[in-house]
Amino acid sequence: MAFLKFLYRAVVAALVIIGVSAVYQNWDRLMFALQGRPAADELEFNRPASDASRPLVVSSDEKVVMEVFDRTHPAVVNIVATTLSMNFWMEVIPRQGQGSGFIIDKEGYVLTNDHVVSRAQDITVTLGDGKKAEAILVGRDPSTDIAVIKIPARFVTTVATLGDSSRLHVGQKAIAIGNPFGLSHSLTTGTVSALNREIRQSETTLTGLIQTDAAINPGNSGGPLLNSSGEVIGINSAIFSLSGGYQGIGFAIPINQARDVATQLIAHGHYAKPWLGIAGLAVTSEMAQILNLGVTEGVLVGDVAPMSPAFKGGLIGGQRELIVGNVRIPAGGDIILSIDGKKVRDMNAVITEINRRKVGETVKLDAWRNGKAVPVEVVLEERPRE
Repeated sequence: MAFLKFLYRAVVAALVIIGVSAVYQNWDRLMFALQGRPAADELEFNRPASDASRPLVVSSDEKVVMEVFDRTHPAVVNIVATTLSMNFWMEVIPRQGQGSGFIIDKEGYVLTNDHVVSRAQDITVTLGDGKKAEAILVGRDPSTDIAVIKIPARFVTTVATLGDSSRLHVGQKAIAIGNPFGLSHSLTTGTVSALNREIRQSETTLTGLIQTDAAINPGNSGGPLLNSSGEVIGINSAIFSLSGGYQGIGFAIPINQARDVATQLIAHGHYAKPWLGIAGLAVTSEMAQILNLGVTEGVLVGDVAPMSPAFKGGLIGGQRELIVGNVRIPAGGDIILSIDGKKVRDMNAVITEINRRKVGETVKLDAWRNGKAVPVEVVLEERPRE
């Protein structure tokens, strides 16, 4: 009898356990049912057909970007620049910085920014196929933030196509490829937001820059900015940021300027930058009225460097100093109205026009002097090296 009672209780206990287990396992189904909602394994989603032959549907704009990437990214490289420094205990500590670049010649020449490789004792390049190559520094120019390095020609599979930045228009598509934060061959898109921008970078003022809203982050420096044809229109160089990251404003060096600098770096190891030899400021309507200048726009020459091309050409600098609105203005000098027939309204425009020329070229300036226009011819010379 005792055994039968025990067996009875065991069977009841087992049934209870099985019931509780069943309820637990289906608790979500029960609760969803009570709430009028299906359980997870009952949900049915619309899924694409599993046919692998079904064509990928992309917009015409997406197709353009995809084709540009496929055609260009093998020419884009990741650059790791290693510098050696001493710590407090006089131990040699290697430090690494990363940037981007792109191959411009089948011989292995790579165009990048000067600030990517400027202090490097060792330069390692990673190509699109993952292969690594040691690079040598061919030449660099801090004043334009452009440098050329070289890898062995056997590593070259694709060469970037260089475009014509003089034909750019605001609103064109801009495509950036680079290695932001070391994330190799990342692509971002945007537009050409503005042209001929000027920024101060370290101890150099860069002029004539392309402004873009294509995302540019640390590590993108030196990479290409491309148009919809896959042509390089600029070298991604800088960002405007309060945080150090992307905030919608990036800048690129126009490829026409970069091409000229790179050609000289490859041929001579340095860049002979054309030099006029003046300092000046933009004429404003207030300034023109107070000083009775006779013109309302142009560049007032404040200082002419001794024995500079401007000095030899006869340009006259300020003769006296006046204060206009708490600003000291050197008065009495020439006002440059145009360079080779192109109007200039500020020093940025003057520098941009001079940078488009070569050492030894003669430029014709229209200057305003003593109430009348005076032609001045200046033969450009190489900027003195620091």
